[in-house]
Amino acid sequence: MTQPPSQQPPQGGSGSPQDPQQGTPQQPAQPPQLPTPPQVPPGPPQTPPAQPAGPPQDAQPGYGYPQSAPQPGYGYPQQAPGQPGPYGQPGPYGQQPGPYGQQQGPYGQQPGPYGAYPTQPQYPGAPVPPPPGGGRGNFFKGKPAAIIGAALAALLVIGGGTWFALSGSEDDPRPDAKQSSGPQPTGDESVDQGDGNGTGRKEVDDLNAGRKDGESKVLWLAKNDVDLPRNGAEVYGPWFAGDIVVKGMYKEVAGYSADDGSKKWSLPLPAELCAAPVRGTDDGKLVIAYKDGTSDKANCTQLQLVDLKTGKAGWKKTITKKGAFDLLSSLTLAISGNTVTAARTGNGEAFRISDGAPLFGKLPGNCQPQAFAGGPKLIAAETCRTGDYDKTQEQLQELDPTTGKARWTYKLPVNWQVDKVYSVDPLVVSMSQPDQKKWSVVALNANGTLRSQIDGGTDRYQPRCGGGFVVFGEILEGCVGVAADADTFYMATEPKKGGTARTNAVVAFDLDTGKRKWRADAPAEQTMIPLRMEGSNVLVYLEPKYDSGGAVATLAPTGGKPTVLLQNPASTSSIERTFWSPKLAYHNGRFVIASGRVSASNDKEEKETKTMMAFGK
Repeated sequence: MTQPPSQQPPQGGSGSPQDPQQGTPQQPAQPPQLPTPPQVPPGPPQTPPAQPAGPPQDAQPGYGYPQSAPQPGYGYPQQAPGQPGPYGQPGPYGQQPGPYGQQQGPYGQQPGPYGAYPTQPQYPGAPVPPPPGGGRGNFFKGKPAAIIGAALAALLVIGGGTWFALSGSEDDPRPDAKQSSGPQPTGDESVDQGDGNGTGRKEVDDLNAGRKDGESKVLWLAKNDVDLPRNGAEVYGPWFAGDIVVKGMYKEVAGYSADDGSKKWSLPLPAELCAAPVRGTDDGKLVIAYKDGTSDKANCTQLQLVDLKTGKAGWKKTITKKGAFDLLSSLTLAISGNTVTAARTGNGEAFRISDGAPLFGKLPGNCQPQAFAGGPKLIAAETCRTGDYDKTQEQLQELDPTTGKARWTYKLPVNWQVDKVYSVDPLVVSMSQPDQKKWSVVALNANGTLRSQIDGGTDRYQPRCGGGFVVFGEILEGCVGVAADADTFYMATEPKKGGTARTNAVVAFDLDTGKRKWRADAPAEQTMIPLRMEGSNVLVYLEPKYDSGGAVATLAPTGGKPTVLLQNPASTSSIERTFWSPKLAYHNGRFVIASGRVSASNDKEEKETKTMMAFGK
């Protein structure tokens, strides 16, 4: 990517990097001026022509925009065209059938911690294309006021494809979860690990029968035990709390033993789960959101504290409507310390996790958050009013998680928008200019000034991020295919055909200069996806092939070959590949893979759907 004409970093605070506590907007870096590469015809990815250094900018596959044709599989024998594969890619991974026999599309989902593996619509890359008509700040651009309401209503009904349109009927015999003043947990239920009867230990033993020396054990295999609506349900999590692994789906949040998969507790919800943060608190608390009713018109407004260790429900809060257009976008949640934020387009508010007390709401000034990223710092992506539908202005702020006061402000160039926060500390941000299909990755200093712009060279990259079901809102965090430590940013390249299968590499960048430090190739015929940092090393997932299992491994800070921590059995690779849009979690030597969405064409298939699988030593 060509550097902006001015090499002076934007100034934070009141114009002085030494005064980061001021919230005065700074001058933006000039938008990168990039030539438009030639259009790529439908078909397998082509090697891009030489271009100025930087992340990819056009609409070719691998840049996060919808691709025009299916790509080859991941080393698996050829299958019928159009069958979806892993993470939105065609290939060997099994797919869940959609309602009425339709094939489910690769919708994205809320990401989970410890390296969860979310996807995006059609193609898992970064950033997500904006709604027609421009970015988030101007999604009404060019639309007469008289049709705005109708357009929004239609989007809210069909924004997720057929899933929203097929959300059940009056003659649906499935009962709703029990209505109560508040959800209460039940415990000591067994997860169905086999054929739907008993504990499933026999099936787990059978799965380990073909295990070779040095391969991990299958600890447990769980099937769906939740009666779902016809359109299936998105999966939230998984989250770890000690030796409990937790996932949420439809009208339930449930905790399972990480050792044997037995269900330790179940928290029923009065209505459908609709939002959850990437991470919980250090002491095992989580705030989730569910809808305020069971009709198609229900909004995502009910916040509920959950203890991940016990399943006990804590305080409950209702998000109230603030203005005529509030609650028209999806709600997204983020946690930083003892603060949980609830954001949607044009509005954001924060609550104290320990007791639910409100902390802050509308921010002072002309700019308001549409999304937050949490963790060690609270980062807000904000949209500023411009009075011009053809001009959008966004900015990033670090906020005090207790007061909402801005510690610094970084203004983006006009008509650029924040797509994802790849890392909060150090701060690495993906931003784009959707109308021109440009993409840039920048690193910021601790005071909000520009640290570097990542120089991607001629490689094509493939961060994988969630948010496919989010309407007008934005999920800032939870991407995989990226990781960062204090000095280095790591990003996976787009898989390319190598021999009989697809393979890729991980590239390391110096955060102070944006320049490439090294490139580590994945093992032959495998793809290697950074999940997060594991100490000073990069934790990666090696995707399974048709004749070998996946693996959890690390890359040293100097690159080289991956060191395998957990090699999954080749004998169960066919099962490992069947999880739809898989979400991955590695914690204390245990590796859990979970389906990102559960759906089936009938009740019998629904009960046979595998939802989670765990491996260990």
